[in-house]
Amino acid sequence: MKLYRISIDDLLNMVSVGLKKPILEDDLLSNSIELNYLKRIDKIFNKGLHYYLDPKALDESKEESIFFRKEKFNTELNIEARKVVNRFEEFKISLSAISKLAEINIERRIPIFSVNDNAKEIAAEVRKVLYPIFSSEKKEFLRSLITKFAETNILVFEFVETWNKKDNANVDGFFLEPFVIVLKRLQHSFRREIFTLVHELGHYLLNEEEVEKLEYESIWKVKLSKVERWCNDFAYYFLIGSYDSIINKFDVANSDNDYYHERIKEISLRTHLSELAIYTRLLYQGKISLTNYEKVRSHILINIQKFKEQLKLQREQEKAQGKKQKGSAPKPINSPLLVSTIQTAFYEGIISEYEVCKHLNIKPDKFSKYIP
Repeated sequence: MKLYRISIDDLLNMVSVGLKKPILEDDLLSNSIELNYLKRIDKIFNKGLHYYLDPKALDESKEESIFFRKEKFNTELNIEARKVVNRFEEFKISLSAISKLAEINIERRIPIFSVNDNAKEIAAEVRKVLYPIFSSEKKEFLRSLITKFAETNILVFEFVETWNKKDNANVDGFFLEPFVIVLKRLQHSFRREIFTLVHELGHYLLNEEEVEKLEYESIWKVKLSKVERWCNDFAYYFLIGSYDSIINKFDVANSDNDYYHERIKEISLRTHLSELAIYTRLLYQGKISLTNYEKVRSHILINIQKFKEQLKLQREQEKAQGKKQKGSAPKPINSPLLVSTIQTAFYEGIISEYEVCKHLNIKPDKFSKYIP
């Protein structure tokens, strides 16, 4: 309850949903508890019934969770977000233990920087190490970034939420000390996921933990902290690369030059920075007026909304026609650092075949693909 910032009244309301007679505080905080109540509690915390039978006292140390290390976050996190963070925090602790037993060195290889360092200069420096060969396929470029990060002991995880999930985590990404970045898979917006990854890389470089939902559509309205502004600047310069010199040569974008729409579209394709991100940068640089920026932004957001509505309509039509939904839920990209760590741990006899499948999120028939 402390981990998820849930009061006893919150918990009672949650476990009493659908019951004619609500569950009372004495029902949960007595010396014994009914199994049905315990099952309702576990639907919230998803720990498994064995968790509540363990007599060992729960650890509230800062090493146990970011929620014990940090009080405030840039986003007011919902319970689903806290569940996701807790899951990967536990995974990180487990993986660290496995690495030590297998004598795998996962120490930091990139120095820690400060918000007083120039984000553009740091981006140019870090690009030399972490920027992969560019691919026009956004998903493949994301995969290449994750692979590059793995080469310097930065472990990236994706988590997937299906489109029909009742409650979604209000988080796009987060960084957990000392080496873990977690992203929400955005199947229809890989540009956004790429930017989130590089933004969280900024947090890694500053060694500043954060769990957040990035407000891409209204970020220009928000007063950002020094850390958030630095991470956004870093992400922009890391992704834009040499194309920044082209943008710097732009005059003020207006209707006379069609807001540089075609050139910005081309740069977006060649960098995987969204057009909106580039226009927002022009606003920061004073190269587009706020009035014209809002016109362009509104047009972009309308097109994004149309795309979402088309997808929704397509699903509804397929459902009405009795067609099965195409494909299955997308599979998270596994970092090569995770795969190599799990492989070594298995060869050293530290983990079992079942644990390999669990950690890599694969079915048993795929085991031989990862453990030749």
